[in-house]
Amino acid sequence: MDLSSLCTAACVSPTFNFAVAYRLPFVSSFDLSGFYLDEENLKHVVRRVPGAKSLTIECLRMRNDSSINNILGEHIEDLSLLKCTHLSYDILHAIGERSLLIEFAGCDAPERFERKLAEMLQKVPLLESLSITIRGTSRDAFDVRPLGQFLPPSLRKLKFQQTDARLFVLWLDAVRKIPLFNLRNLSLVLDLISDDLLITVVHSLPHLVELDLEDRPFTLSSVGDLTNIGLQALKFCECLIALSIVRSKMNCPASFRREDNKGMFHVSEGCKRLESVKLGGFAKVTEAGYSSILYSCRNLKKFEVLTSPLLPDSVIDNMTGVARSVVELRLSSCSLLTSEALEHLSSFRKLEVLDTSGCERIGDQAPFYISEVTTLTRLNIAKALITDVGLALLGAGDLPMVQLCIRKCEKVTDKGIKSLFHVDRKICKTLSVLDVGYIPKIIDAAIFTIATAAKALTDLSLRFCNGVTDAAVQMLMDRPNHNSSQLQMVDLCSCRGLSAEAIMLPLPLYAFHRLRWLGIGLTVIVAKRGIFSAICEARPRLVVCGVCCDFGCCDGWQWHKVR
Repeated sequence: MDLSSLCTAACVSPTFNFAVAYRLPFVSSFDLSGFYLDEENLKHVVRRVPGAKSLTIECLRMRNDSSINNILGEHIEDLSLLKCTHLSYDILHAIGERSLLIEFAGCDAPERFERKLAEMLQKVPLLESLSITIRGTSRDAFDVRPLGQFLPPSLRKLKFQQTDARLFVLWLDAVRKIPLFNLRNLSLVLDLISDDLLITVVHSLPHLVELDLEDRPFTLSSVGDLTNIGLQALKFCECLIALSIVRSKMNCPASFRREDNKGMFHVSEGCKRLESVKLGGFAKVTEAGYSSILYSCRNLKKFEVLTSPLLPDSVIDNMTGVARSVVELRLSSCSLLTSEALEHLSSFRKLEVLDTSGCERIGDQAPFYISEVTTLTRLNIAKALITDVGLALLGAGDLPMVQLCIRKCEKVTDKGIKSLFHVDRKICKTLSVLDVGYIPKIIDAAIFTIATAAKALTDLSLRFCNGVTDAAVQMLMDRPNHNSSQLQMVDLCSCRGLSAEAIMLPLPLYAFHRLRWLGIGLTVIVAKRGIFSAICEARPRLVVCGVCCDFGCCDGWQWHKVR
């Protein structure tokens, strides 16, 4: 049983409580992501699992470093600290685990970070995995060169966000000389992916198994940019099983423009063992380039293409050779894709995840093809041209859907939502996460249908649904034994139909009693500071976000303080 199930079982009876108390000390992996605990509650919970070797913590409510220092023990080998809004770089000095993942909000000086990281590395000679993300420092690139002399030879996995590509190349040239240094997994977020970077990575790390590169350029200049020469170097990575090269549009609408199908031919020639491929922002690669990878990589399980203006419908026809092995297929923001691209989707016997978000030419015929994939559990068709007819076709497929996103499908109405949740369909019992944000015709009637029919729903996004009023929110709050009482995250960002009294005060004991995160940014509730504060005081374990973050503040926690 997972953590949530164990906690639920413990409340059933004294006998169950005793059984769970007996079981907890033997739990080896303890994942608290999604649980926003403060220091006192964290200390109490971690004390119950003295045998945990792996620990994951959401740090949004951790106010200082001592919150973490007080719970660290010698038994913990793998430590993940997420969303460290208030933690300083000093926390690194206290860490001595074999595997570390940490997300900082970049508030201190880069020099301080480098010094504390060097101190940590000197204490962990057996470190195997290091993942450090510095968020909120769009232009600050940390210099990793001073760390070379302290890097343990045992390191196998390294993730760093974000760093300067030129400095990283110099650093890698130095650390490759470390005896027994044999990095297998490298993940970087940089300012620019260049030929020099790829060539240095390939020559320095010949046994690389996973390579994940993302750049965020600030200009449209192609000087020093990646070309086919850099991609050609990848054909020497014969051990590679996972490859991701993505150009982000976070800072400017840039794309890779100096490489074409020839670059993809080089990749397919040498990287035949690939099981996961993610390519984003390749403006000049056509069907031939992508198809060469599909023909060569016969063990492909995950295939993802982002922002590819020349990707045609026929590319899926070329996936017949890997259709039986692909589990995850993502073709996002590909402007040429239409519903016909999904016509032969039923041949994908193991497909569980499908994402065509941003493909605005996909229409009502697509849900018919999708409904024939009986293994599908997660679907994202955001910004599609589907109507209520398309949702009715999707519902008729009776798929065991766990996550569904129809964000920005602007032609959908409450009638479409009703046809999706027809009585006794599997989706009524399995759907856990639903996003119907940015749909102007979503009104209270749709919310009533969702809350009544979706019996397993935990996360609901209604952001920018101006037709939602106080009545819908009250309905979600005032039924202690209703399906809506299962909700853990609700996003009401910019629901302008809500009044300041949408969340009634004082809060009843049963209202939102399982809720962990509530988004109310750009609503009048935030403007009424008294009401906003009262909600926070009434539910001290509830994270209330007054800005515009998505679920769990996963996209914006570094920019603001949560309540």
